Amino acid sequence: MTIKLFIQAITKFLFGFILIGLLIFLPAGTLSFFNGWLFMGILFVPMFLAGIVMMFKNPDLLKKRLDAKEKQREQSTVIKLSGLMFLAGFIVAGLDFRFGWLTLPKGVVIGAAIVFLAAYILYAEVLRENTYLSRTIEVQENQKVIDTGLYGIVRHPMYSVTLLLFLSMPLVLGSIYSFIIFLSYPFIIAKRIKGEEKFLEKELDGYREYKQKVRYRLIPFVW
Repeated sequence: MTIKLFIQAITKFLFGFILIGLLIFLPAGTLSFFNGWLFMGILFVPMFLAGIVMMFKNPDLLKKRLDAKEKQREQSTVIKLSGLMFLAGFIVAGLDFRFGWLTLPKGVVIGAAIVFLAAYILYAEVLRENTYLSRTIEVQENQKVIDTGLYGIVRHPMYSVTLLLFLSMPLVLGSIYSFIIFLSYPFIIAKRIKGEEKFLEKELDGYREYKQKVRYRLIPFVW
């Protein structure tokens, strides 16, 4: 661990916490938004704990996860579309609460929170299995194809996990209208996966054989 990495991680964490808090609570018009605090808790507490673990046990992985600058133009567009989805989804969730458009039952909210936390555990497992993971599409020095564990079920388990995470977010916030906005994510991530696989076929030895071994990209028996 280095002081520079620590400062970078804490700065990004605090920035994310403040930004998402503003996007949710400002449109809601109040801090008395239980679903908002529930979401902030299940999102940022595990994130903080995972960051501490990575900082001491695998700082190189943490550094790669903090590097979010996408070099490929097409993939940069995908990142921007995802950002727009989050922006619209969080704002609509806050407005939904403020104006009482449609309130989801508590059972749905609690169920979504459980799915979210379960997805977080799977997220940690993916990071454990594949230490080459970064937030940008690249092939690193001495990188090998991972084909065990979750990677033996689907070729992109990280995206499978984010699918669960992102689709449960608006339900935790109690907003069906926000959920409709987040339904754009599968289409956004499908575009990223197709571009990523073209890149990996060219740059990563053994990836073509891996594709033949593991048929499904994102969802078993579906796609």
